[in-house]
This record gives sequence, C-alpha cells and structure tokens, in this order.
Amino acid sequence: MTPHGTTPAPARVSVFAPFAVRSFRFQWPADLATSWAFEMETIILGWYVLVETRSVMMLTVFASLQYVGTLISPMFGVMGDRLGHRLVLGAMRMVYTTCATTLMVLVFTGMLTPMHVLAIAAVMGLVRPSDVGVRAALASDSMPPAQLIGAMGIQRSTQDSAKMAGALSGASLVAFLGMGPAYVVVAVFYALSVILTLKAGTARIPRPNESQRDTPIVSPWRDLREGAAYVWHTPLLLGTMTLAVVLNLTAFPMMTGLVPVVVKEVYGAGQTVLGYLVAAGAGGALIGSIVLSRVAHLVHPARMMVGCAIAWLAALSLFAQTTHPSAGIPLFMLAGFAQASGLVPMLAMLLRNTEPRFRGRMMGIRMLAIYSNIPGLLIAGPLIANFGYPMMATIFCTFGIVMALIITAYWRTHLWRRDAPANTR
Repeated sequence: MTPHGTTPAPARVSVFAPFAVRSFRFQWPADLATSWAFEMETIILGWYVLVETRSVMMLTVFASLQYVGTLISPMFGVMGDRLGHRLVLGAMRMVYTTCATTLMVLVFTGMLTPMHVLAIAAVMGLVRPSDVGVRAALASDSMPPAQLIGAMGIQRSTQDSAKMAGALSGASLVAFLGMGPAYVVVAVFYALSVILTLKAGTARIPRPNESQRDTPIVSPWRDLREGAAYVWHTPLLLGTMTLAVVLNLTAFPMMTGLVPVVVKEVYGAGQTVLGYLVAAGAGGALIGSIVLSRVAHLVHPARMMVGCAIAWLAALSLFAQTTHPSAGIPLFMLAGFAQASGLVPMLAMLLRNTEPRFRGRMMGIRMLAIYSNIPGLLIAGPLIANFGYPMMATIFCTFGIVMALIITAYWRTHLWRRDAPANTR
C-alpha cells in the first residue's frame, strides 16, 4: 500500500525483458523455426490432399490426424517433469525432422500419394500436439513470474508470424519451385530447431529427493494420476481447461483445418488466396500478442481470457457470412486478434498458478483439450456437406458462446472476480 492507502500500479516490464534470460534467447528462434515449418507443412499438405482427393471429408481426416497424439500429451508432460523439458522437446523435434525428410524423399522420387501423406501426418500427430505445451513449460522453468505474460506473448508471436510467413511462403514455394524444394526448406527448419532447442533450458530438472539413493521408483502413471488430481481439485485450472475444450471444439477448426474449404467452396479462389487468408488471421494474432506483451501489467488474465474467447467466436460467426475475400480477410484478422488476446493470458495464468513440479503435467493435460479438435472437424464435415459452411459456423459459434458464458458463471469466483488469483496482474 502507498502512504495514501491506495494500491500501487503494477510496474511496467520491458517488452524485451524475457530475452535477458539466456535460455529464452535460444528457445525463441527454435520455436520460431518449428512454427514456420508447421505452418508451411500444413498449407502444403492440406492443399495437396484437397486437390488430389477432391474430398472435403479427406481434408478433415488429414486435419484430424494432426491431433491424434492429444490423448498421450499428458505423458509428454510427465516425461518433461521427470527428464527435463529441454530433452523431451529436442527429441520431439527430431521426430519432425525425420518425418519431413521422409516426405521430401517421397516427393523427389515421385512416389508420394495421399495415403503416404495421411500416414506421415498420423506419425507427426502423435507428437505435434504436445509441442506448444512443452515449449511453454520450458520457458516457465527460467522465466521470473512478473515476466511470464510478456514472455508468453513473445513466444506466441513465433506461431503467429509463422502463420503469416509460413502460409505465404509455403504456398509460394510450391507454386514457383514445386513440392520437393518446398519440403527441403521445411526439413531444414526442423533440423535448425533441434540444434537451438538443445541449447535452451536445462538438461534435467532435479527432484527434491534426488540425492536419496533408496528413493523408490515411481510409476509414470502415478505421476500422471497425481497431475490429473491436482487439476481436478483446483477450480481455477479445471474451469480454464473446460473452456479450452469448448474453444478447441468450436473455434479452432474454423481457424485451421476448414480454411481451405472457405477459399475453395465459398470464395471459389485458389492457393494464393488461401495463403492471404491464413496470413491475415495470423497477422491479427501477431498484433494481439505484441499489444498484450506491452500492456501485460494492466491485464486481469482470466477476465481477458473469457472476454476474448467470446469475441473470437463472434468474429468467426461474422466471417462465415462473407462471400468474398475482401470482406472475409479483415474479419479473419479480427478473429486472430481476439484469439491471441485470449489464449496468451490463459497460458500465463495456468503456468503462474501451478506448482513448478506439476507444470509439465498440467500443460500436458491442457494440450489434451486439443483432442476436441478431432470431433469438431469430423462433425463439421457432414454439416458443411448438408447445410453449407455458413450454417455450420453459426451452429458452432452459438454453441461456443453459450458454453463460455455457462463456464464463467459456474466458476465465477475463480475466473471472474477481480480479487481471484487468476486475475492477479
């Protein structure tokens, strides 16, 4: 308290303060290279599957396969808590490099088929959903709590800038050079991310009782059960996880896997417009991340999360009613801005309110929410086929907004009150 009895305003932290931490200086470019490769790969392969199969259903299957590993993502969190987040993240990115190299060889030898793409997407999908969670846990290992929201905003910029540059460059590389050379670039980005990741963080996180030789070996499943129980009995975490499930079910499919459908079926356009649309959404998200990193000291994280989640769904509902890119691109940019402005505080709030020894498992469980992308995509396919994209989007967005309001009302004490730990600035 100040001498006049008022609460002092939170101290403003420099936007670039996280880069004072050595680990973050290596991790940020590693995350950037990985995110660029992710987005280039998604654009290249998504368009390939849609063109070769001429089936929206096959496109949704391809998009769904990228999330099959969400069921095992908590185990990546367990291994991160046990072995260290750097080691686990580096191994994951070696898998990406191997898969991309394999696909590159298939392209150059002329043996690539849609079934090969689906098979490789399934392998990647076992690991890829856990990347965001493990990278966030790795950053939180060395980041001071006061800088966490800013650091998450800067880290989020790796994904958003990748969606801009990766979408545009992925489409352009295929158009001008062909799929083979485009995949050389993807494989190089993945390999670079492995090298940089292994220079970030620490190799292993010591346990409090590590020095005791007679400590019994604890089963990973027991670690996982402890992490799940921790989340279940912490209302702040449970309410946030529930909201994440709803957003992954309703909003995320329209921001990722279903974008080619809008471009091809609604706008009647090609791959270049697809790149522009994805880049617009990512551009809005990048602006949101940058703005948030500058005003992090003023934000009530949980309130910001809820408000922006509703705004995100509302923007997507309006976007679905457009029939031309000139109207759709600005609304998709607005949706991206709301997305980043809500998800960054969500991530920082989860990490800040979780005991360090549970962070890996908590983020693994958070990534488990991505699994709702799969039913979302698979439900969207038949709805689009029978009623069209605008009706499908209206149904999804209305359901999402109603559920967000219900979740906020149910966990009001923990997510909406200004004095709740979740809203600590």
